[in-house]
Amino acid sequence: MSKKKTLTLLVMLFVIVLTGYCQAGSIWAKRNKNMKDLYADDVARQIGDVLTILITEDGKVENDVSRYLHKDTNRTNTFNGQLGITTDNHNLLPRIPAFNMTASSDKTLNGESTFDDQRKITDEITVVVVDLLPNGNLVVLGKRQRDIAGDVQTIQVSGIVRRSDITFNNTVSSEQVANFHLVISNEGVSETYNKVGWLGQIFDTVWPF
Repeated sequence: MSKKKTLTLLVMLFVIVLTGYCQAGSIWAKRNKNMKDLYADDVARQIGDVLTILITEDGKVENDVSRYLHKDTNRTNTFNGQLGITTDNHNLLPRIPAFNMTASSDKTLNGESTFDDQRKITDEITVVVVDLLPNGNLVVLGKRQRDIAGDVQTIQVSGIVRRSDITFNNTVSSEQVANFHLVISNEGVSETYNKVGWLGQIFDTVWPF
């Protein structure tokens, strides 16, 4: 065997052995489920996804009540003492003293009540999809707590979101959330300045006027 054939055989043998240790990848390999799709967005669709609600609540309540009641009563009774029951020009009943009675009453009620409440809340909170309704709507629930210098503010939000109302930024306005439930509570130093004291509450409860 010539040296050229021997060299060619050795090269082919080396290539075959090297190929056995190499694993070729395929462009059609199964995609990893943890990898994001190339053209996928971040819009919430499934349970566990997150969604940002833009809270823009501007509520204004005005209630004016005015009532005026007046009652005026006058009564006059006059009796001359004669009952008028006679037989043969004789009174069967004795004559009693005559009297004249006059009574008058006046009652007036004038009341007025005014209630005016205006509040504006602007905030953002990210919620989690906790359930999917049969029609595809998302049931969301979220909570945020802030603690600033001893003042603790807690915000709780829940409601139902329609998928078509979610923007490409994965946000939705609170005005588009069905059954929107917002609870804001404050604890700390500032709470005492926004709440009526216990003595004032007693006066508001028992005050007769």
